[in-house]
Parts: sequence; C-alpha cells; structure tokens
Amino acid sequence: MRRADRLFQIVQYLRGGRLVTAANLAERLEVTTRTIYRDVADLMASGVPIEGEAGLGYVMRDGYDLPPLMFTNDEIVALVAGARMIKAWGGASMAAAAEEALVKIETVLPEPARRRAAAVAVYAIGMPQMNDDLRLRIDAVEQATEARQRLKIAYADEDGALSNRIVRPLGLWFWGKVWTLVAWCELREDFRMFRVDRITSMEELGPYRPQKGQTLRDFYARPDHRQH
Repeated sequence: MRRADRLFQIVQYLRGGRLVTAANLAERLEVTTRTIYRDVADLMASGVPIEGEAGLGYVMRDGYDLPPLMFTNDEIVALVAGARMIKAWGGASMAAAAEEALVKIETVLPEPARRRAAAVAVYAIGMPQMNDDLRLRIDAVEQATEARQRLKIAYADEDGALSNRIVRPLGLWFWGKVWTLVAWCELREDFRMFRVDRITSMEELGPYRPQKGQTLRDFYARPDHRQH
C-alpha cells in the first residue's frame, strides 16, 4: 500500500471519536506499530486534529474532513479522457478500475469541477478485436510485469509462424490499437517486443531478478528497438 493511501486509511479509521490503538491500526494496515507512530505524528504535524500518544491510543475530534480534490480544467480533461481510453482499450481490470476511479473522483469534486468533468467531449470507441480474451491477457501480462514473473508464451509472428519463448516481461506499450510486451527473451538472449494479441497462450514460471543489461532502462538506452 502506498504511504498516501495508508495515511488516508488512518484518518478513516480514526473517525467517530473512538480511541484506537497503534497496534490495532498496525494490524488493520499490515504494517509495524513504529510505522503507525511515524504516520500519526506526520498527520498531527500537518494539522489533522488527532489527540493521544504512543502506548495509549489515538482519537480524532469530530468535524474534521479531508480537503476536496482540486484539479485544473486541463487536468480534469486529461483524467476523464485517459479513463475513457483505458475503458475502451485496456484490460478488463484496467477498464473496471478506470470507471471506478472516475466515480470516486467525481464524488469529491466541487460542483463546478464536476460539471466540467461531465462536459468533457473526448471519447474512445473500442474495436471488435478488443474482445474479452484479449482484455484478460492484457491484465495478465501487466500483472506478470509488476510481479516480475518469467513467462512461457506461445507466439505467432506476422506470417503466422509459431514459436515458444521464455521471457522476462519489462513493460507494456500501447500504440493506439495494439499493445506490445517489452521483454527480455531468453531464447534470443536479447530484448524483444511481442504483440499481446499474437500471444496464444501464457504460463508463469516463477519470479526473476532484474539483471544488469536486461532491464527496461537498458532497453530504452538502445537505439535499435525491434519487434519479433
């Protein structure tokens, strides 16, 4: 959990005027009590009306609320347009998360900003190739990339020739209609890019450790980005 999310959750748990111990907060948020002590101290220093001390517990006075999210008009357009594009072209989980994020943002926006969000005239239309199987595959590749999971993939190139590869996923690129996986290919011992819609099957083989010369930064540093 990101620290910003954890601070938000601490505020939510302290609502209602009840005494809550650091141990209880630590258990709920799956962190150490030392982390809770530090987080609460930072919240108090920033002006959140929390009372109490380590070893006894904490309570927050009634009437406190988080300040509303504030975005410029351009930021609102970017957020809404980006979420609509992900809903049209992203994985299944991505699309659902984008829609939920929009709902959450709109609930905390001031009324003028909410009207601006509703008036954004930027839309994205999904194409037939964005079927359920492809959306789920995009999610699976993204999750494997995040978890640094080696993958065994069956892949068809542009001529339809099939090959099996063992790859270390590094990132996903979106080209407008096509998603590609940037990976280190163990067969070629080099970087390769694979169109996600041409991956016919995929199996996780366990985690890998990033190695010098095989990271996404190393890929970006090379001028000869190739797709195979």
